[in-house]
Order: sequence, then structure tokens, then C-alpha cells
Amino acid sequence: MTTTASLKTTPRPVATNWLDRDMSLLAFNSRVLHWARRPDVPLLERLRYLCIVSSNLDEFFEVRAVLYTSLAKPKAALNAIDTQAQEALSKVAHALVDEQYALYNDVLMPAFIKEGVRVVSHGERSLAQKRWVKSFFEREVRPLLLPIGLDPAHPFPQVANKSLNFIVHLSGHDAFGREIEIAIVKVPRSLPRFIRLPDNLSGKRTLFVSISSVIRAHLVDLFPGRTVGDFSQFRVTRHSDLSVDEEDVNNLRTALRQGLVHRNYGQSVRLEVSAGCAERLTDLLLRQFELPASALYRVHGPVNLVRLTQLIDLVDQPKWLFPPYEASFPHQLTPSMSIFEQIQTGDVLIHQPFESFEGVLAFLREAVLDPDVLAIKQTIYRTGSDSVLMELLRQAVQRGKEVTVVVELKARFDEEANINWAEKLEYIGTQVVYGIVGLKTHAKMLLVSRREKRVIRRYAHLSTGNYNPKTASLYTDLSYLTCNPKITQDIENVFSLLANQSRIPRLNKLILAPFHLQRSLLDWIEKIAKGAALGIPSRIILKMNALTDEKLMEALVRAGQAGVEIDLIIRGACMLPAQRPGLTDHIRVRSIIGRFLEHSRVFYFLSGSDEALYLSSADWMNRNMLRRVELAWPIEDAALRHRIMDECLQTYLNDTVDAWTLNADGHYTQVLPAKSRSNAKPKVPLSAQAQLTAIYQTRQAV
Repeated sequence: MTTTASLKTTPRPVATNWLDRDMSLLAFNSRVLHWARRPDVPLLERLRYLCIVSSNLDEFFEVRAVLYTSLAKPKAALNAIDTQAQEALSKVAHALVDEQYALYNDVLMPAFIKEGVRVVSHGERSLAQKRWVKSFFEREVRPLLLPIGLDPAHPFPQVANKSLNFIVHLSGHDAFGREIEIAIVKVPRSLPRFIRLPDNLSGKRTLFVSISSVIRAHLVDLFPGRTVGDFSQFRVTRHSDLSVDEEDVNNLRTALRQGLVHRNYGQSVRLEVSAGCAERLTDLLLRQFELPASALYRVHGPVNLVRLTQLIDLVDQPKWLFPPYEASFPHQLTPSMSIFEQIQTGDVLIHQPFESFEGVLAFLREAVLDPDVLAIKQTIYRTGSDSVLMELLRQAVQRGKEVTVVVELKARFDEEANINWAEKLEYIGTQVVYGIVGLKTHAKMLLVSRREKRVIRRYAHLSTGNYNPKTASLYTDLSYLTCNPKITQDIENVFSLLANQSRIPRLNKLILAPFHLQRSLLDWIEKIAKGAALGIPSRIILKMNALTDEKLMEALVRAGQAGVEIDLIIRGACMLPAQRPGLTDHIRVRSIIGRFLEHSRVFYFLSGSDEALYLSSADWMNRNMLRRVELAWPIEDAALRHRIMDECLQTYLNDTVDAWTLNADGHYTQVLPAKSRSNAKPKVPLSAQAQLTAIYQTRQAV
């Protein structure tokens, strides 16, 4: 029997088809690629965006390996709908790669040539240039190459993930009179992918040669007495998401380090070859790597566009880069005063990268140097291999402070750096813990305990982003400094949970995943929806990187149907269809792609005069809600709440330069300035990031 209570707690199902997550990820990369097309973007930055898309696609294939592993199965083992979806996804991925290379060959390279910068192919080189390249090959390249002729005693060599290689078809006989037809040449990663020609061979231009063209021009030198026939460069992408059964290992750090050894040789998921590669060679490679034909990408250019970033460093032209941006010191802080004393007067918000991460480092630096600070606790997710922050923690230990660091060893593609830091910190006496088995610790928190007279006061830093000074200058994030005793007590309890896994008291202010975050967000959405149903003005504005959690999306759809006006600022993957008549009429989705990577998470709820705003480390994805340790915390100071509303939400909703809107059909359209009613001319375009940059530069000047 269904009770009245169960009816209240069981939400009605939402009849909708969610958008495909992987398609949404590819659409995001298409929006990023648009920056490489924009003529108002400096030339080298356009090249950088092309490289960013290529890097993103590499990670897409490395992590979303199911794209091709399922296609490799017999058709009978696949659901017809799944097969159709996978084939559609493959088609979009191929189209995006083709678009990249068309942009590279037809737009960017001609633009560089017009400016006197050129990557010179073998056929375009003068006799003097060919002699120089020949000398470079003999001196710097050939000693590092060891071609492998394939036969029963010389099987196909191990090819590392994303490494550059050549496959060569040979005719004639080898030294033993045999007809070994296929050889593989592995190109060491230590070789530069682009080499600048000397000025005396370049005239007034800036000329480069690629390492692939250098090797290609001298393949015949690697096989004396043989005739080189068909050949091609190739690159294999492998599944690289580490899988470790945490329940079945005694030492997670050791298990992960062992897994890192094999990461470069995981299951193959994509094969890239030169556009003109002979079919007999591609057929051989596809068989070797056990890939279907759909996993083959024929490219008109280098098989690894990511390595074009070397050109950005080699071409010394500041005018082709974004004007340098010097982040201001956080305007709520005065550099000459104690950070602790300033936090005592009120909570501090730092909007990165418009304000400098130096404010966070100054907080930690003061804690390290202050003799009254007794203990420092911090979570580490991504901090990089060369970190000022980690050096400060090392100094804290040397000064006799109790330092506890929760290191997330499973931060994807940062595992090795985090393992190395964990070992270094343990060596000098830091208490290092690795969080909870089966969960990633993604929460960003730093807690300082300081003796003040006869009491110990805690100071805390919470953030939507990582403790990484490099990315802090490239990502938009919000840092929050407080000595609010309820919040700092909550943080202390969360650290206790991560260290000893015992039950902790009910938290005062923080909302913790995987325990309460999803439920709390659902409760807030339901509360706003009930208000809207009663005719109370209601609003939800959410800013995050991804929205894929079905329960939360269902709740948003129901709230929209109840009359709640919902604006979603989702940078990347969004599975919730917007503006569908009769379903999501009140839901609008936009994506901002700018000079800086949008990374902050802000959740705003309004019902009449009742409003709440939370910052969080979590995107609205099922993994963040249920398989990670995440935090959300309220901003209760009205002035700070108004500042976040203005800078992180409303300004982005007004953007008409870097914004894209999600249409009812699942496609994104670039937002254009609206027409003015008075004279029918477009309004002044507004870029949220450009406006914030100007505001903070003005504050710095003052």
C-alpha cells in the first residue's frame, strides 16, 4: 500500500531524454576551437587554442575509452541503440578532428606565413637548408633511433601512449638475404618536435622544420641497401584511466605507482596516421592494435597537434600573445598587515585569477612563520610537480608545527606528482593520509590552528579550485578565508573523518558529499519549486563545469515546470535539454568560453525574500555527489553574496562575446549583442572576463 508519507517523499518521474554526455563534451571542444578561428584573438593564442582542443581530445579518448572498445565487439553483443549512438559519436569526433586540421592548414599556417613564420617541409627546403637538416639528423637524431624490422624474432615493439612513430614498407633483401617488409621507427620523446633553422638560412623570416619531416626525409638512411616504399607517421592513444581495486591492496600508493608503469601501454582506443598512409599499412596497424576502422584518423599534418605548443615558445613575438595580465593583490587584504588580523574583521573573498593567488600563499606563509601557529591541515588534489605551496608545508614541519596533509593519490593524470609529494612530505615528518577507500577527496580546504592568549583559534581557507599557483592564474575560481568558529569546527571534523574514518558530529555550516550534498541540493530545489507553485517569485542560478546528475536534473526540470526561472552557466558537459516546449521552457543554459578557463562553482537559490548562495568544490555529477568527498559552504555575509552575484553570475548572464546558448535541439548557438530599441544598432558587446579584468586592473591602479 502506498502511504501519504511515501507520496510526499517520492518525486514524480520526469519524462525526458537527456542529452548525450560525450556529445556534449565534444560540443564543448568545438566551442573552444572557435577561439582559434576568431580574428580578434592574437595569432599565437589562436594556435594555443588549437592545441588545447587537441589535448582535450587526447584526454577524451584516454578516459572515455568505451567509445571504441564497444565498437570493437561483435555486433551481436551490442544493443542496436548503443551501436547507433556510438557510431554517431564517432562521426562527430572525426568531423571535429577534420575541422582542426582544416583550420591548421587553411587558416593558421597561412596567417603565420604572411607574418614571415613558416614550418618548411622537405620539398620546400633550399639545398643549403637540406644540408643543415642532414647534419642535424646525423648529429642529433640518428643516434637515438633504432628501427625494428618485423619478423618472428622481432615482434611489433611496444608503442607508448601518444608517442610518435613511423611505419615503413621495405623492398629488397636484408643483410641475411631475407625479405623483411615492415619496419617500425620509434621517435624518442626527448627529441624536440620543432627545430628552428639558423638565421643565415632563413633570410628575414623565422623558419622551422618538424622532427617528423626530418626523419621522413632521411628514412632511406636508416635502411641501407633497402628500398623505402610506403611509409607513414602514426600515433596510438591508449586507455589511461588507472584502475586499482582499493579494497584489495595493502598500500594504495605502491599499487598506484606500479599502475603508472603500465599506463602508457593500456588498451588501444585510437590510431592516427598521415592522410596518405597506404591501406595495407593502416590495415596492419589496426590489426596490431585490435581496433575497428572507425578508430582510424587520417590527418593532414602532424599526428600530434598538442606539440605545436613548442612553436608558441619558439616564436618570440609578444604582439601575437594576449597582453600580459598582472593579477591584483586581493583588494580585501592589505599586504603589510597580518592576514590573521584582517580575517578577524570579516570573511575574505578572493576572485581568481583577477585577484592573485598570492593572497592564499600569503595566508599560508604567515602561518608557517608565526610562532603561535601550532598546526596546519590541508588537502592536496592537484598542486603540480613544482609547488611553492608544498615548499611552505615543508618549512612548517621544519619549524616544529604539526602538519597534516590529505593527498588524493587518484587525481587523474596527477597521480605521479602527488605520490612524489606524499613521499617527500612523509620523509620530513608530515602526517600524510590518503582519504577514504573508494572515494576521491576533491574538497579544497586548509585549516590553521593558532594559539591566541589562552585559547586556540582556527583560521580556514576553502576554495572552488586547486592549490596550484600555475592554474590559479589561468582558471576562474573563488577562494574564501574565514575564522568563523562554526565553519572552522566543521573543517576540523572533516579532517578527522578523512584521517580516522570515525563518525563525526552533524556539521554546522558545511555540506559534505557523499553524505548530504545531493540531498541538500534536492531539498533547496524542491523548496524553491514549492514557493513558485504558490506564486512566490522564485529563481535558481547555478554556475559549474558540468551537469550530468540525473536526480538533480530531474529536480530542476520539475522546478522549471512549477514556474521557477532557472539560469544555468555550464562550461562543459550538460545533459539537461534547455528551452524544450512543455518541458524545460523556464530553463536556460549558457556556456562561457574565454581567455581564462571557467572553473568556479556557485549555487544561488531565491524564493521571495529568502535567498541562499553556496560555493562548492563539486560539479553536479553523480561521481561528485556519491563517490567523492566534496564540500559546499554558504556565503552569509550580504556584501560578499552581492559581490559573487554580480561578478560570477549576473555579469556572465549579460555576456554577449564569449557566451553560447544551448538550444532545444541540443546544439549551441553563439550569443550576439541584442539590438537597441532606439536606433536598431547592436548594443556594446560585453565580455564577462574582459569586464572583470578591467575592473580589477582599475582597483590595482587606485
